[in-house]
Amino acid sequence: MTTWTGMRSLGRKSIAALVAVVMALGLMVVSAGEASANRGWLRPDATGSCEWDAHQWWVQRCDVWSQATGHNITVQIQPAARGGNAGLYLLDGLRATNHANAWTVDKSAPATYANSNITLVMPVGGAASFYADWQGPARFDLNDPVNYQWETFLTSELPGYLQQHFGVAPNNNSILGLSMGGTSALNLAARHPGQFRQALSFSGYLTTTLPGAQTLLRLALLDAGGFNLNAMYGSIVNPRRFDNDPFLNMGGLRGMDDIYIAAASGIPGPQDANYPIQYTASGMPLEMLARLSTHAWALKARAEGLNFTENYPPTGIHNWTNFGSQLDATKGRVLDVMNAW
Repeated sequence: MTTWTGMRSLGRKSIAALVAVVMALGLMVVSAGEASANRGWLRPDATGSCEWDAHQWWVQRCDVWSQATGHNITVQIQPAARGGNAGLYLLDGLRATNHANAWTVDKSAPATYANSNITLVMPVGGAASFYADWQGPARFDLNDPVNYQWETFLTSELPGYLQQHFGVAPNNNSILGLSMGGTSALNLAARHPGQFRQALSFSGYLTTTLPGAQTLLRLALLDAGGFNLNAMYGSIVNPRRFDNDPFLNMGGLRGMDDIYIAAASGIPGPQDANYPIQYTASGMPLEMLARLSTHAWALKARAEGLNFTENYPPTGIHNWTNFGSQLDATKGRVLDVMNAW
C-alpha cells in the first residue's frame, strides 16, 4: 500500500469516526428534545386544557370528568420524560386537601422522578376516603354530603384519559401511598391486578377489620372532617368492610411483579430532632400502629406464600421525613420493575 493510499484510508476512517460522533451527539440532542417535547405542552382536559401547576417540574393540573361522581376531579400529572407508557399512581394520606396532592407539597415526587420515563399520576382530594367507592354521603353535613367514588374513578374512568392524552398503558402501572394511601394502594392493586403490576405501602394500616381497628378508624374519620365510616360500607354490619381490608384480600396480589411494605418503629430518630413536639407526640403512636399492622399483614402474607419485600427502619415516626425517605429509597425499585429508567 502506498503512502497516499494509506493516507486516504486513514482519512476515510477519520471522517467515519467524526460522523459517528456527530450522529451520537445529534441523538443525544434529539433525545433531550423528545423529553422536552413530551413534557412541554399542555394536554386537553374536561375544561379544554390542563394548566401548568405552581409546583413546576413539568406538572400539569388536569380536570378529568367523573361520571360516577358527577363532577370533574383534579389530577396532577407529570408526563414521562421520554414518552414511556408506564404510570405511577401516588396516593395521599387521611388529610388530603382539595388544593394539591401532598406528594407535590410535603415531598416533591416530581423532583425525585424528574428524569424518569414514567408518568406520575397524583389525584387531588379524597380526604378520609381510603380511595374507595362509598355507599352513601361521606359527611354527616347535608349541605356538603360528598360523593366518594374513588375506586371507580381511579380504575375505570381515569385510565382511559391517561392512555389517550399521556400515553399511559392501562395495564402497566405501579401504585404507592402513605398511611391511608398505603392501605388503599394494596387494596386497589389486589382488586385490579390487570391494571397494577406493583404496589407499595409506606406506613399503611393493613389490618382494618381486626378487633379495635374499626373504632380507631371511626374516630380518625370524624376527626379528619366529620366523615361517617358507616357510609363507606353502607352499615356497620355490611360485609363490604371486609373488601377494603388488605389483610383479608391479599390473595388478589398473588402473581404481582412486586410488593413492598414499610413502617418505622415509631421511635424518633436524629432525623426528627427538629420536628414540633406536638406532632412528634401524635406521630409516635400512629407509626407504632402502622408498624404492628404492617407486621401482622406480613406474617399472614408469608404464611400464604406471597412474594414481597418488607422494610422496618429502627427509628422514624408518622411524618413526611419518614414517607419521603421511603419514596427516595424505592425509586430504583419502581423504575426497575416498570422498566422506566
